[in-house]
Amino acid sequence: MTNVQELKQKVLSGGQIGKAEAMELVSADLQELTQAADEIRKTFCGQKFDMCAVMSIRGGRCSENCRFCPQASVSVSDIRQFPVPEAEVMAREAEKNLLPGIRHYGFVASGRKLGEEDIDKVCRAVADARKKSDASFCVSLGLLTRDDLKKLKAAGVARIHNNLETSESFFPKLCTSHTWADKWKVARMAREEGLEVCSGGIFGVGESWEDRIDLALAERELGAQSVPLNMLDPVKGSPMGNYPVLDKDTVLRITAIFRFLLPDRLLRLAAGRPFLPDSGFSAFRSGANASITGDMLNVKGITAQKDLETIRNMNFCL
Repeated sequence: MTNVQELKQKVLSGGQIGKAEAMELVSADLQELTQAADEIRKTFCGQKFDMCAVMSIRGGRCSENCRFCPQASVSVSDIRQFPVPEAEVMAREAEKNLLPGIRHYGFVASGRKLGEEDIDKVCRAVADARKKSDASFCVSLGLLTRDDLKKLKAAGVARIHNNLETSESFFPKLCTSHTWADKWKVARMAREEGLEVCSGGIFGVGESWEDRIDLALAERELGAQSVPLNMLDPVKGSPMGNYPVLDKDTVLRITAIFRFLLPDRLLRLAAGRPFLPDSGFSAFRSGANASITGDMLNVKGITAQKDLETIRNMNFCL
């Protein structure tokens, strides 16, 4: 058997592969690798597919210097600025966008951290929206405090989104206004408060394969139930605006290796999908089993209607 088959059997038998073993998959035959990852996905997750729709609730220039973000302080990109709307507006948008088959809805905001008054608005919006929907609500609101997490949970928020972005060692090359440890701390506090965690990363920002695998291992240690895979959208005016987009084969290999390392998690294809020739749908045959649908905080996504139609045609269960 090849290394792919040996490592697949190890995972299917309930074992975990380590960093050195995962690095072997970087040079493995891609077709064999993606087929093995799809088998792992079917074994641990079945045909269940998880879709999350999101609403950007605050936009504008951010104090943080994340080099991949067009809203960061180091960017000169044209961006739309808007404040957090009233709770009633957010609740109505959630009700309108929660199409049948979409199980999660997320409120996402730019900035280092949402302020107390705006967090209270989000809490009211979630509490109101939950009266009319059985969807699970999540938030991406920055470097929240423990008190913030308690308040959000009490309002009905089920999951906190906080991407680690990349390996701890590579993170300072992406951002210096906050640290990888700051993000880890928030995610750990969320787990301690009984909230689910959605945490993933961004790829195509100059990271190595070792950085990618280190990120997957960190998410495994963190216990993130949902792991978004974002591909850089090189927006003009941002420090990484001239970076090339990742090719399809690299995206499929990233997805497959993450499935080997995270066999039972929701691997959620997120930003960067419009650059792929098939909108990233081939990744759902390479280990991915979840998506963020619609427009994201900074970039365009795939419409919910298109996602729902395609996922059903691929025989996934929503």
